Amino acid sequence: MTVSVVEPATEQVLTTLPRTSLAELDLIVGAAQRAQREWWSLAPSERGATLAAVAAGIDAEAETLARLEARNVGMPISDARGAVAGAAATFRFYAAAPERLGGKTIPVAGGVDMTFREPLGVVGVITPWNFPLTIASWKIAPALAAGNAVVHKPAELTPLTALELQRIAAAAGLPAGLLGVVVGRGSELGRALVDHPDVSKVSLTGSTAVGMEIGERAARQVKRVSLELGGKSPSIVFADADLGSAATGLAGGCFGNAGQDCCARSRVFVERPVLGEFLERLEQMVASLRVGDPLDEATQMGPLISARQRSAVTEIVAGAAVATRGHAPDAPGYWFPPTVLHPLADADRAAREEIFGPVVCVLPFEREDEAIARANDTPYGLAGSIWTADGARALRVARGLHAGALAVNSYTSVRLGTPFGGFKHSGIGRELGADAPEAYTEVKNVFYATEA
Repeated sequence: MTVSVVEPATEQVLTTLPRTSLAELDLIVGAAQRAQREWWSLAPSERGATLAAVAAGIDAEAETLARLEARNVGMPISDARGAVAGAAATFRFYAAAPERLGGKTIPVAGGVDMTFREPLGVVGVITPWNFPLTIASWKIAPALAAGNAVVHKPAELTPLTALELQRIAAAAGLPAGLLGVVVGRGSELGRALVDHPDVSKVSLTGSTAVGMEIGERAARQVKRVSLELGGKSPSIVFADADLGSAATGLAGGCFGNAGQDCCARSRVFVERPVLGEFLERLEQMVASLRVGDPLDEATQMGPLISARQRSAVTEIVAGAAVATRGHAPDAPGYWFPPTVLHPLADADRAAREEIFGPVVCVLPFEREDEAIARANDTPYGLAGSIWTADGARALRVARGLHAGALAVNSYTSVRLGTPFGGFKHSGIGRELGADAPEAYTEVKNVFYATEA
């Protein structure tokens, strides 16, 4: 059995890979268990040095990895280079963690009480197709830093950089089997990984529906989970905002990676007095957006990942009022033009469902409290942006929004040194930041009696 990996910009097969069987998965988990014991026996400084060597290995092959990611995902080559650099930075950041992941001493009567942070064992990592190497590094690096082994199941559509990362990590000195990669369908291998009795935790980035299923399956074994799930993130643009910056920022905040981003600010609430001007600026931005070959240095947006995803986006947008629509190649590839929808109601499907495509919904508002209430009227709570020159209002609105990653006068959601994750149906747990390795540990408490 094989997996055909397709290039979304051409619809041609990039390569064919062997599909991992359930029997092979069991062997990979067993190898991870053995390697984890060896890994945990090393001094923290040795584990840190090995993670730093992984970062150096990524840097050494940066351009090859970037071109592979661009072709497999369809993201512009400039974005792919940033993704590869970010993955290297993530391993470098967590290379310092093994020597800093300590416990505490707690004052108690009759002795000394100590806590230790110890690894869980084997961690199952399940990653999506939109940012394959980036999201893999967010999970794998802190899990390894905490002393665990990892079995990684990348999305069936985009396994190529996962396999390259495994090769680079082995060359950097990771014990054989410490980082395993399995290739195949989530409905088969993903479920088997979640159900495996020797996998102590599962960390998923994926849809809310898949996250709910994994949470249910893991609960049967009282297995730990981290879930980074879907989003329908708002932007709130007040009349005093820098409208040029807010509109230009949408190129990255909504059309980056062809809108295939759980943090995409796809609901844009605009204060009514500046609605017309904001729409004009959006129209100019959409008209100038360069959509095309991901390997072209001038490309700003590539194709969607698959024909299936293009059909899903088309279905949601069908019948909605289009304020402006950009251009896309009339050629093989899963192209969809950048699109702005207006007018529409909060209850419309396009304004409520995660589209995962280059589509923005523009919705006017009158008052601050109204904007907050409408922005919160969703089962999701991942990210959001607030655009205003009023600092006090920015903080009021930020405190009022039910979301885990907010930005003021910016569309960025993620920074390596800060925690990332969502409220409500957008997930459980946090990734990134200095504390991320703790999510891959158990706390052991030891009381040592000192009284005679």
